[in-house]
Amino acid sequence: MGRVHYAWVVAGVAFATLVAAAGFRAAPGVLMVPLHEAGWSISTMSAAVSVNLVLYGLIAPFAAALMDRFGIRRVVCVGLLLIAAGAGLSVLATTAWHLILTWGLLIGAGTGSMAMVFAATVANAWFVKRRGLVMGVLTAGGAAGQLVFLPLVAHLVEVTDWKVASLIVAAAALAVLPLAVALLRDRPSDVGLPPYGGEAVIPAAPRRGNAAAAALAALRTAAHTRAFWALAGAFAICGATTNGLIGIHFVPSAHDHGLATTTAAGLLMLVGVFDIVGTIASGWLTDRVDPRILLLAFYAFRGVGLLLLPWLLSDEVHPSMVLFIVVYGLDWVATVPPTVALCRRLFGDQGTIVFGWVFAAHQLGAAAAALGAGVVRETFGSYTHAWFAGAALCAVAAMLSIGLAGPRADSDDAPVPQPTMTA
Repeated sequence: MGRVHYAWVVAGVAFATLVAAAGFRAAPGVLMVPLHEAGWSISTMSAAVSVNLVLYGLIAPFAAALMDRFGIRRVVCVGLLLIAAGAGLSVLATTAWHLILTWGLLIGAGTGSMAMVFAATVANAWFVKRRGLVMGVLTAGGAAGQLVFLPLVAHLVEVTDWKVASLIVAAAALAVLPLAVALLRDRPSDVGLPPYGGEAVIPAAPRRGNAAAAALAALRTAAHTRAFWALAGAFAICGATTNGLIGIHFVPSAHDHGLATTTAAGLLMLVGVFDIVGTIASGWLTDRVDPRILLLAFYAFRGVGLLLLPWLLSDEVHPSMVLFIVVYGLDWVATVPPTVALCRRLFGDQGTIVFGWVFAAHQLGAAAAALGAGVVRETFGSYTHAWFAGAALCAVAAMLSIGLAGPRADSDDAPVPQPTMTA
């Protein structure tokens, strides 16, 4: 590989797999309109997506422990196969439980096997320097996947039907599988190298023990700290106000206001464009700025956007809506790099697994919002109350974040001793 450290090859493959895995993340918001017109209720579809989001989160800490036990490559390959199976089999769905099995269980388990803990595992294992930047770039992989798949899915739904779009998502997951098998490596010592920015090869620790027990042990330790519950609570609100509200319900809400589905999907695609910029910038800033300050700013901007959204939606795209999309896109998952950094500082070697549990809270929040917003829509005939509730929650997340203990004066990469304050 010449002068290119193999860590960058692993990061590149990780980015590609995260892009492919994001295919389904882009699909439900677009597929809900044609499926609703075909007779599926919004509540049923929201329930299937909620199951997906819950599994996506709850599997994450166990996936982090499984990657530590069995290696990154094996876990990622299994995850890609589950995504392909769920997306492919969904075209055969005729009843609610079929949709819950495919959209919910299979794809939820597959995406949860990778998710953001995959990015955190790669960044922490392969990099000493540039961890924040790499975490930002890998997190942006999900946004890039949305950018690639959202307009494609919307176009296919318009010119063919939703089943073709689902099969494309399945094909994308299978397409990157050979790349993961051929090039992913579990740790730098597998190729005889130190981590990027490190000085010595770190021998692989013996793989022993039960992955589930390791994940639960990390939770037991973290759950005795106020810091964990503050991080988990704020990240639950992050999930509720991104994946749960905007990711799932923006397109149906815009459709309610007379905006064409393809146009609304295009706006959501722009969220993905600016998300890439915002998340990479957040990673860069996380290496230099107090993560608490970053989180305060990100949640505050998001809350203002949701508060104004009911007045921005209309049957035409206007400058104020474009401004909302830009701000929301820059802010979408910019919260991830500072949250990962805080988990690493507060919980040391267990930081990645603890982040898995924090991410589980993110998805529980997303699932609750996805289901709750669907119920709000069917009860009140609009999403307005859901947007206002999301804005209020963002204010809570901002306060939880700034209230965390401040960082140490030494290196960002040095973990803080285990907190002793009990909840």
